[in-house]
Amino acid sequence: MKPTKRLSLARLFLGLTLLASGGSLAVAQTAAPAPQPANNEYQEGAILWTQTSGEARALSYQAFALARMVLVQDLKANRRSRLKRAVVVDVDETVLDNSTFQATLLKNRQNYDPQLWTQWVNRAEATALPGAVEFLRYAASRGVRVFYITNRKQVEKEATAANLKKLGFPDVSDETLLVRTDTGGSSKEPRRLSVSARHRIVLLMGDNLNDFAEVFDKSRTVADRLAAVEQNRDQFGSRFIVLPNVLYGDWESALYGYDSKLTEAEKAAKRKSYLKTY
Repeated sequence: MKPTKRLSLARLFLGLTLLASGGSLAVAQTAAPAPQPANNEYQEGAILWTQTSGEARALSYQAFALARMVLVQDLKANRRSRLKRAVVVDVDETVLDNSTFQATLLKNRQNYDPQLWTQWVNRAEATALPGAVEFLRYAASRGVRVFYITNRKQVEKEATAANLKKLGFPDVSDETLLVRTDTGGSSKEPRRLSVSARHRIVLLMGDNLNDFAEVFDKSRTVADRLAAVEQNRDQFGSRFIVLPNVLYGDWESALYGYDSKLTEAEKAAKRKSYLKTY
């Protein structure tokens, strides 16, 4: 049989099949592959340390005790300061503990997802870092303005304010809670500058280098970040105070070269490549 006749018979058969089925032909659907569980087991030790170790709690108390010492010294040394004093703090992992969210992702084998994060924020269930409320209430009692500069989004501002107020943090308002805006990008420098325009910032506290100065925004590699710390070493403990966060942050993004397209296997390989052994 010639190829043309075979083709014609095939078309005829298809037409008869369509008619018999009421003009529609069922086509087998290929099921989409199920999403792979996140490879985040490596975070288990960090989460357990954060949630259970006395060391984590002690470091938090130590950071806020140092902050109070720095502030007291400034209150004594600069009695005639013309500008009103301000203390600037980050929110997540600086005054609020979100390790419960991280633990939930680990338990459910889920990667970070903005929608899941917003759901967590809206619960307003984050707890206070040890010593945070006490220090900031002391600062406010001495006439120091407290500003919360966070990269939480505008849609999360109301719930963030509710969470902070519920825990007893002072001076939480639209003016003092400065979230990330759609046009402002992730850099906190413009918001810090807006505070310093009317206040003298005595102290900045955060868990990420980007919480302190613009120079750290531009430090995108591991080597650059280490070099930026060395260049600003005199600021740490005097104007910059770092809270420990081993859960997440730009320190990990730097390991991956800020490449969001890396596979889980590629990320694991990057992590191992930075390990120093003997």
